[in-house]
Amino acid sequence: MAGIYLHIPFCKKACHYCNFHFSTDLRMKDELINCMLKEIELQQNHLAEGSVIDTIYFGGGTPSLLSNSAIGSLLQQVYQFFNVAENVEITLESNPDDITPIALQQWLSMGINRLSVGMQSFDEEELKWMNRNHTALQSKKCITDIIDAGLSNFTIDVIFGSPYCTDEALMKTLQFLIDHRVPHLSCYALTVEEKTALHHFVAQNKSPDIDTEQQARQFLLISDWLAAAGYEHYEISNYALPTFRSRHNSNYWKGIPYCGIGPGAHAYDGNNKRRWNIANNAMYVNSIQQGWLPYEEETLSEAQQYNEYIMTSLRTTEGISLQYINETFGSHQLMKLVATCASFVSQGQLIIKKEFIQLTREGKLFADGIASSLFED
Repeated sequence: MAGIYLHIPFCKKACHYCNFHFSTDLRMKDELINCMLKEIELQQNHLAEGSVIDTIYFGGGTPSLLSNSAIGSLLQQVYQFFNVAENVEITLESNPDDITPIALQQWLSMGINRLSVGMQSFDEEELKWMNRNHTALQSKKCITDIIDAGLSNFTIDVIFGSPYCTDEALMKTLQFLIDHRVPHLSCYALTVEEKTALHHFVAQNKSPDIDTEQQARQFLLISDWLAAAGYEHYEISNYALPTFRSRHNSNYWKGIPYCGIGPGAHAYDGNNKRRWNIANNAMYVNSIQQGWLPYEEETLSEAQQYNEYIMTSLRTTEGISLQYINETFGSHQLMKLVATCASFVSQGQLIIKKEFIQLTREGKLFADGIASSLFED
């Protein structure tokens, strides 16, 4: 198995909290898409021979800004130069204001079989504070449009822990999603990232800073509400009804290889090589037009591979496999890991169950800190 990630670095507006690579200047859009088509051809041998693509993911940015012809051309190019599985999962990230009944039917006809919708909130004041381009009414309508179109596999992004996110407002948002049996939810705590508008506003006292106690409380509320509604909390930020886990993102956490296409896109060979394209649209276009790939690459040391496994696996409901640690990194590393985990087990933040180390409900609040404590130097 392997995946393809296509990074579409364009948005209508810049959300105040976002630090992803994107541009609101769409003038280079067609030129850049042509270069992505060329990169797909140039990358055809990046994955191991015989690799079968079982997930294709249009991320961004806002891929739903693309014309149908652009989306179709990118998909056709992937099919031409890679071995794509018949049951491939093809996800398109979209904003609510781009979703219409006509757009849905066109996407379905091209093979898109999963949507990832950046809804974030149903509160109008909070959406304006985030500088989102859509309204709460558009969000609610797009969900009913998706269901009416017959697209059964989709996910909704929700942001919690902002200064405007009360427990009551969050509950109303989640209750609407639960009532409509949205099959998958990604719930992210708001973070203040450097070089974002939100970081500037907080530094200038123009916006309240994050309340970590509020975020911790709301994280547990979300986990409990969704569990009661039948959702599986299968990764720190992700919840799914049965059979609706994200295959693409799950492959990331399992260390499955993937190829990244587009400026800022990352790639992994499934072993010890990571690479990433330059996060600059103009430089990316110029390089591709000259026939070479503008990327950097690193070879992971054994310690880095170990740390990545700890970091990604601990976030999942399955947890860290003791058998995998023993077989891949040796019995000495296994004994050291179990010994280091002892204090977290005694604090009720970790459990060792059926040869797996897993976070407890409360331990999930400290996932990053616990993982870093288990890292090798």
